[in-house]
Order: sequence, then C-alpha cells, then structure tokens
Amino acid sequence: MKTRAIIKPVAVSIRCLLMAVCCLLTVACTGGYSFTGASIPPGAKTISVATFPNYAPTVNPQLSQKLTDELKQMFSNQTSLTVTQADGDLQLSGEIVGYETRASALSSSDEVSMNRLTIAVRVKFVNTIDPDADFEQQFSRFRDYAASQDFSAVESSLMGEIVTELCEDIFNKSVVNW
Repeated sequence: MKTRAIIKPVAVSIRCLLMAVCCLLTVACTGGYSFTGASIPPGAKTISVATFPNYAPTVNPQLSQKLTDELKQMFSNQTSLTVTQADGDLQLSGEIVGYETRASALSSSDEVSMNRLTIAVRVKFVNTIDPDADFEQQFSRFRDYAASQDFSAVESSLMGEIVTELCEDIFNKSVVNW
C-alpha cells in the first residue's frame, strides 16, 4: 500500500518532466531563427555585400568603406551566413546619397546652438530564395552636436555612431523583418 502511494507521484513527476522536455525540443528545433532575431530563409548560406559608393554632394572619404565593412561584420557576427564578394543567396547593394551638416536648433538669442549631421543611404536587398522579401529603401540617421564644437573634431565619432545605426536598420529590414 505504501509503495503504490510513492510510485504514483513519481510517475506523474516523470511524465511532467518528459512533457516539458518535449515542448522545449519542439520550440528549439524550429529552423531559421537565431538569438539575434534574424530569420534566415532555409537554404540561404551566403550574403554578398557590395561596396556602397558615395554619391552624396559632400563626400567623407572614409564613409563608404566604414559602412560596407560594418555591414559585412554585422552579418558575419550575427548570422550563420558566409559573407561573399558577389552572387550570394542574399545580396545587399546600395549607395550613399546624403552626408550633410546643418543647423538644428537656435538659442534664445537666435544663434545656432546645435548642428545636425545626417547620413542617408539607398539600399537594394535581393533574396534569391524568397523574392517576396526583396526591397529597395532609403535609410537615414542623424546625430546632433553643439554648434560650439568644431565639426572636424567630432565628425569621426558622429559618423561611427550613425553608421552603426544605419547598419542595424539595414540588418533588421533584411533579415529580422521589423
């Protein structure tokens, strides 16, 4: 009589544990998802990222290489895709179309107190496995800085911050579907 009373709760516990393990395996084994949120189509193994030429009226000579390299690095670090020179299963190309600084805020004495650096890129994404995911879109980001600061002293850090945000936007639109 005592043996039956012990075996029944143990059997129920084992059944609950097995059900929990099965549920976890079912969720964990769904394909195409990563912890970064990237949803890579099954069968996609490569991504090609073309150099983004700079066609902005004002050209920062380091911007093209920085943007291209950071995009490649992001896809390499956050997905299982291999970055290739050309003809990837997923293909990113585009161009830098805007790089400008202008006044963004005035002080109470009508003097410029803040300036804004804005960078814009036009991006074309081709998904050879799922053409419905293709897009062409312009992305733009900016950073404000005090007008009292010399632009050449802050340009590099502002550009780096903006490029990182642009790359995140492009990455999210390409493979996260946000």
